[in-house]
Amino acid sequence: MNRALVKISLCLVFLIACAGYAAAEEGCISGSCHEKMGKKKFIHGPMGAGQCAICHEQSAAKHPSKSGSKDFKLAFNGGKELCFGCHERLDQNPTVHKPVQKGDCIACHDPHESNAELMLKAATTSDLCFTCHEKKMMGKAVMHGPVAAGDCNICHNPHSSAYPGLTEEKGTELCLLCHLDRKEEFERKYVHGPVKEDCHKCHDSHGSDHKFMLYNEGKELCYTCHTRVKELVENSAFQHTALKNGDCNNCHTPHSSNYPRQLKSPARDNCYVCHTDMGAAIASAKNMHGPVTQNDCYACHDPHGSNYTMVLKKPFPETFYMPYKTENYALCFDCHNKDIALNQFTTKLTDFRNGDLNLHYLHVNKDPKGRSCKSCHEVHAGNQDKHVRKEVPFGAKWMLPVNFTKKTNGGSCVVGCHKPKDYDRLNPVTY
Repeated sequence: MNRALVKISLCLVFLIACAGYAAAEEGCISGSCHEKMGKKKFIHGPMGAGQCAICHEQSAAKHPSKSGSKDFKLAFNGGKELCFGCHERLDQNPTVHKPVQKGDCIACHDPHESNAELMLKAATTSDLCFTCHEKKMMGKAVMHGPVAAGDCNICHNPHSSAYPGLTEEKGTELCLLCHLDRKEEFERKYVHGPVKEDCHKCHDSHGSDHKFMLYNEGKELCYTCHTRVKELVENSAFQHTALKNGDCNNCHTPHSSNYPRQLKSPARDNCYVCHTDMGAAIASAKNMHGPVTQNDCYACHDPHGSNYTMVLKKPFPETFYMPYKTENYALCFDCHNKDIALNQFTTKLTDFRNGDLNLHYLHVNKDPKGRSCKSCHEVHAGNQDKHVRKEVPFGAKWMLPVNFTKKTNGGSCVVGCHKPKDYDRLNPVTY
């Protein structure tokens, strides 16, 4: 205890003794003086004990009202130092409430009596706060529970705090004082950036016109930070249907996830939530395209939007038949050799050859009926080796069959577009 407090304590002891005598002799609250005081639910301790001189100093020998003078004054010149003579100091943190900072405790508290707890001057905390702070937050469609209940002190310290905004904790930790049931949701492997900083990045802490007290609806809220995604989506010829017709939360968790990009599940499983037929086909397939095996749908597709059909990242022809151009297959050539179909004869570019005759070249370099990759291969998965298709749609009715058998040095193909043929890299077959 410092010297100032010792002096204050000694003075208080003396004042209590003197005041007890004065109150006993005359009393401040009587039929002729202050008769309306002392009737409320909560009475300040010194007043309830009849110890008015704890806070007030009497400078006249007799009660001043008898001479018409007003010579009772506050002890210690009033202000917060008077209050801190008895109450713990509440202005020692970096952020101090302005009334406390100015020493104006009675801006919020009645020094004598009140019908509200803590001697407040209003029935609820919020009513008191709104004498200074704007009340417009109360008119929102969705209200934060403590605000709706008029209990601002659940989140804010009314005197001082170690944190900006007079909050009881910093950032997300403040919210977790109540939302303990959601704590696990914030501690997974991949945590959304705003969650690491402050829940208030996305949620209004008082009230909002949007669900969950968000600052905006669905993807529009996400776009406030994810501007690149917004620009991509708005300028794309093809938007991912999940995003076009729904929200980011269809695929992502807003707080944290155990999967990259805050996905709700591993990438392809996430896709199969909507693409159910594809998911079932892949689950039963024997052979899968590399990116599918690696759980990497993003290798070929942009999950938000693209200028290419099927939200592909790079060009790939929609049609089965077209004259071959390498640039039309830019998507495939991100991984595969871009020269695979340029040379009619090769011993290195591809294993799909009869001796040195490049059978990829043979199939695609036809005008006008050059075949696209998907004329022979399943894009995602298939039950034949090299995920060769089992059948190909031809016209409006017929599914053209493709029966492929892989062999040690080549293979055989029985299809509806030509007679059965074999190929062999070491011992070429004569057609």
